[in-house]
Amino acid sequence: MSEFANRRIMMVDTQVRPSDVTKFPIIDAMLTVPREVYVPSARREAAYVGENLDIGGGRVVLEARTLAKLLDALDLQPKELVLDIGSGFGYSAAVIARLVGKVVAVEEDSTLATEAGQLLSAEGVGNAVVLTEALTAGAAQHAPFDVIIIEGGIEILPEAIIGALRDGGRIGAIFMEGAVGTAKIGTKRHGKITWRSVFNATAPVLNGFHKVKGFRL
Repeated sequence: MSEFANRRIMMVDTQVRPSDVTKFPIIDAMLTVPREVYVPSARREAAYVGENLDIGGGRVVLEARTLAKLLDALDLQPKELVLDIGSGFGYSAAVIARLVGKVVAVEEDSTLATEAGQLLSAEGVGNAVVLTEALTAGAAQHAPFDVIIIEGGIEILPEAIIGALRDGGRIGAIFMEGAVGTAKIGTKRHGKITWRSVFNATAPVLNGFHKVKGFRL
């Protein structure tokens, strides 16, 4: 067994299982997907640390605990269509792809999107595609989605993303208030989303998801 495979086992045993994530498909996916492949080469040795992993440009790969707990709370089903916003080099898309029917991953940096697509293809992930478009756009050409997951912090949720979620669908996001964040799961009913808080988490706020700062006299 490779050193990275051992690290994956340790990640699951020390970061995922103790966080009350017990669904076999999630555990299996996180034991199987090589996290070290989906990070910059200079960061591979840090791929399995128990914290968000900086990949540059104010972006991170969410820590394993946070991703696993979001996936657990979203209760993904085998035939669902999932929108993965801000998937970076594709790690989250690769994990989600093992749980659902199809994943549409979105990145606004064309170089990052191209590399993510190449990595997913090289790893044999046949049910995930990567789009280059604004993270806030909602991948309208593939909507409506059964589930949307946002791989970073948000302060607001753009209307285009709400519109991309089917009625009855679920969305997972980390709402940030300063340095404090709460992971929430939303369910869309009659065009509106009702949120419930599920656990504490932090992540940098993604481009386009900041509140507009008002002017004060």
